Amino acid sequence: MTATINRTDIELSDDWRSWTPDEQDHWAREVRRLAAEKDAVILAHNYQLPMIQDIADHVGDSLALSRLAAASDRGTIVFCGVHFMAETAKILSPGKRVLIPDAAAGCSLADTINADQLRAWKAEHPGAVVVSYVNTTAEVKAETDICCTSSNAVEVVRSIDPDTEVLFGPDQFLGAHVRRQTGRSNIHVWLGECHVHADISPSDLMATVRAHPDAELFVHPECGCTTSALWMAGRGEFPRERTHILSTGGMLDAARTTTGTAVLVATEIGMLHQLHKARPDVTFTPVNPKAACPFMQMITPPKLLRSLREGTDEVVVDADTAERARRAVERMIAIGRPGGGE
Repeated sequence: MTATINRTDIELSDDWRSWTPDEQDHWAREVRRLAAEKDAVILAHNYQLPMIQDIADHVGDSLALSRLAAASDRGTIVFCGVHFMAETAKILSPGKRVLIPDAAAGCSLADTINADQLRAWKAEHPGAVVVSYVNTTAEVKAETDICCTSSNAVEVVRSIDPDTEVLFGPDQFLGAHVRRQTGRSNIHVWLGECHVHADISPSDLMATVRAHPDAELFVHPECGCTTSALWMAGRGEFPRERTHILSTGGMLDAARTTTGTAVLVATEIGMLHQLHKARPDVTFTPVNPKAACPFMQMITPPKLLRSLREGTDEVVVDADTAERARRAVERMIAIGRPGGGE
């Protein structure tokens, strides 16, 4: 299968990794031409392939990108990320057309809970407030009281009456982090996880930290090694002042201001591209170099080109679900800092 570039005699194979520099340049120019022709803004998540990040109008976390999409004057949003992210963009931009280059790009974390499961959980805890991570489907957001991001989850939970039960989901590692920070005993955490972040294990962390004792440490709270990072810092095995639990947006902020020369990064490895761009003078080393999300990597350069040319794949959220889901997101924003996303 090939994707033919209009107005040239160049054909690009789907084997984009073998493209020559000239073919890459043709692809980039055609993507930009089509985006202008289709009145489209291209958004790319921090975990996307570097080529996708570099061609996008905006790169960031899913919620920040969705808010940028809502503020954009473009009529079409092309969301290079996973499906729930494109849904969130549609929820916040109901009058715009939202495309994702591959509708099959799912999320192992979002898939750990569905609307029926959440309704059953709520029935077991009447009166509880449901706090859902933005990394969830539109249907789950519609059953949620307040959404949160990894950077504002603690703030969101602290806004809830301390005597009220909280159902927090679906990420168990983020939930454990919130429980630690708030000290609440009445927070129930769904046992879900992102398989990529969960596989950044305590053993990975310990081995990497001991091999780089002078580095700073950036850890995403979805990671399976978050508790170990705090435990090592508490024991003095790694300096507490160099141990940072951060969202992806928080990692970029910390990278820009660090005075160090080496940083260990515990999150999906696509994040390293933006970190290197922000601070080329700093060495960023992944705690687990194999932590690549296969769903994020389903969005390839040929698929982005095809999406712009053919309008695939359009994301639709029914009006009732979108309205209820939008309220959960808006309640989060009303609390204060909207957060830096995942």
